Amino acid sequence: MKRRTVYLGMIGDIIHPGVINIIREGSKYGDVLVGLFTDDSIASHKRLPYLNYEQRKAVVENIKGVIRVVPQEEWSYVPNLLKYRPDAIIHGDDWKNGPDSQERDAVFKVMQEFGGEVIEIPYTQGISSSGLNKDILSIGTTPGIRLKMLRRLLKAKPLVRIMEAHSGLSALIIENVEIAKGNGIHNFDGMWSSSLTDSTSKGKPDIEAVDLTTRLQTLTDILECTTKPIIFDGDTGGKLEHFVFAVRTLERNGISAVIIEDKTGLKKNSLFGTEVKQELAPISDFCAKIAAGKRAQVTQDFMIIARLESLIAGGTVEEALVRARAFVGVGADGVMIHSKEETGVEIKNFCEKFRGEFPNTPIVLVPTTYNQFKEKEFVEWGANIIIYANHMLRSSYPAMLNTAKSILENERSLEADKFCMPIKQILELISGGK
Repeated sequence: MKRRTVYLGMIGDIIHPGVINIIREGSKYGDVLVGLFTDDSIASHKRLPYLNYEQRKAVVENIKGVIRVVPQEEWSYVPNLLKYRPDAIIHGDDWKNGPDSQERDAVFKVMQEFGGEVIEIPYTQGISSSGLNKDILSIGTTPGIRLKMLRRLLKAKPLVRIMEAHSGLSALIIENVEIAKGNGIHNFDGMWSSSLTDSTSKGKPDIEAVDLTTRLQTLTDILECTTKPIIFDGDTGGKLEHFVFAVRTLERNGISAVIIEDKTGLKKNSLFGTEVKQELAPISDFCAKIAAGKRAQVTQDFMIIARLESLIAGGTVEEALVRARAFVGVGADGVMIHSKEETGVEIKNFCEKFRGEFPNTPIVLVPTTYNQFKEKEFVEWGANIIIYANHMLRSSYPAMLNTAKSILENERSLEADKFCMPIKQILELISGGK
């Protein structure tokens, strides 16, 4: 007699006693078919799992009681239930309340349509996947895992959200902050290590940072207390020989990508006024630098992204596209188009034309001057990565200034308390703080 099939949806990133218990319970009713959530389906609602799909599958399919593992490519169970039409689905009773209750209603409805059963078992007390996940993250990650994360995110999400970090503390905020919205948990996917904010936080001018030693200490501070991927601002990359060294150093430390700009000469910030003339590097020279960097990297995971300064230098979208084609042609893993024009028209124009020619090459935007647009609009233009390039530093300065002024004005710190977080909260922010 054929045994019944019992469907069980699972992320499988952390295998704890609650997971083993529900598999054991499911086996009492039939053969357990695990619908393993893909990276894509998870990334739309919460943080990307520590292990990728294939790694999680290798673990889950070897758990006693699991007969078969299939991908669940949507957050909703319904598509897989309609596809596999199991005799039953098993789930913990924790979905009766909260945001999952709507999914529960949808599951009951579809199972009733073909006579299937919904089995609910008591949620295993004392076990929290979220709590366990935080414990794992507090231990940290490895350079190899962090290095791969950006490419995983680009594959799993329509838009990767990156925030500037200039210190270990600012990075910890980016690592942990999240808000719940109707379409899932929103958080930052990774961090931008900016030469501007790094030098400003040190009280120094933003000059060409060819020598990595001035930046590595900040990077180390960030790497030691976070797990999310990091994109590094490489300025022009310096001389070709310097860039080769930088690529190897960054890759070895687990940095996911470096962005280098196609300018030459003394460094000038791109967002200065029109009186500052930007000098573009010859296309052949910049192509040689990209190609040398690609040859130097050890893994296929590290990314070299070409930042196009044509629009900043007063050029046209067509001129930017000529340079973009050349840079992608020699191996650039993506392009970042920069502009100080506030309407966003030329950025949108570039994105749409570039995407028509290169359907799969990532586009990076830094919407500092055209920040009136929503992220969903950037996705419609064809963008893949949005970098909020300096907001953590820019917001910290007025807060510190107001605190300092308040203490001087009042000759005590009581009035400054409204600008400050409690000491207890600081200690709780730092892993292991008491």
